Amino acid sequence: MKAPLAALLLMCLSAPAFAADNPIGFQTTTLPDTLNSRPLEMAVWYPAAATAKPKLIADNVVFIGVLAVPDAAPTPGKHPLVVLSHGYGGNWGKQAWLASALAQQGYIVAAVNHPGTTSQDRSAQAAAELWQRPRDLSRAIDALLAQPEPFGAVDSDRIAVVGHSLGGWTVMETAGARFDPALFARDCSAHPTLVACTAYREMNPEGTATGKEKLAEDLSDKRVSAVVSLDLGLSRGFTDASLAALPVRALVIAAGLPSADLPAQMESADMAKRLPKASTQYVEIRDASHFSFMSQCKPGAAAILDADVPGDGIICQDGKDARPRPVIQQQVITLISEFLAR
Repeated sequence: MKAPLAALLLMCLSAPAFAADNPIGFQTTTLPDTLNSRPLEMAVWYPAAATAKPKLIADNVVFIGVLAVPDAAPTPGKHPLVVLSHGYGGNWGKQAWLASALAQQGYIVAAVNHPGTTSQDRSAQAAAELWQRPRDLSRAIDALLAQPEPFGAVDSDRIAVVGHSLGGWTVMETAGARFDPALFARDCSAHPTLVACTAYREMNPEGTATGKEKLAEDLSDKRVSAVVSLDLGLSRGFTDASLAALPVRALVIAAGLPSADLPAQMESADMAKRLPKASTQYVEIRDASHFSFMSQCKPGAAAILDADVPGDGIICQDGKDARPRPVIQQQVITLISEFLAR
């Protein structure tokens, strides 16, 4: 009986999520920015008063999507807000599994596509403006506080930010961490093969006239009260002083699968040691890879990715003898839910 039960469990976890008694709505919008020519595409999941049939969101030939009711009316009352930040080359759909789960628990969840570092916009000029990423999240918070009608009212005392990979760096900046380009340059001289150093060189923020100065600025948003980092990069550029004084609670989750270019001990674990012990929780998931925090791949997806860009099939890989990705992600959802509820 064990094998059929395991197969049934995996089928249930792999299916697009939607709870009939906790329906969720979904909308996309564009936040204009005439000053900096940086319009933001924003997706929002939210508790909904809906009876309409849900549709698949962020579903394609590679990734399994989630179910939600497009343009549904929001439920009344105030809701806590979570803003998501994707990784380098990702997009708002890559953490749809997390957004959907949190929305079913009563959160309004917003995710933006960061210009220049999203799969839908790889503009070198926009990518170099790395300091704009934390500001993107603040713009999303501004919009959701100002527009309660489409998505529901936000509880301004309960705003959290969650980010994966480069998104983890982004949310830590939003929470109050300060980046020192000179410190990061020295560290990359000692560890040039780290993927964070490679990505930083590709984005080349120091190639702009004021890049160093802008990166070193205070990019925090005082409205944020909690931060969650998912296997982040670039953390070795954060100053010890800013991490030690981080004013918000932090949950740092790392992929435990050994990695030569993104080792947990040199990124997530190292950062967690420098954060305040009383307000920091560190969890290392032994069988998770860096990509376990992205949407679940469909059968055959790795071959499709490799055919398009050789090597990209790694996105569908978790650790050796790992639990199925939906099981790993359910652990992540539980960790985040319990952390935010405290």
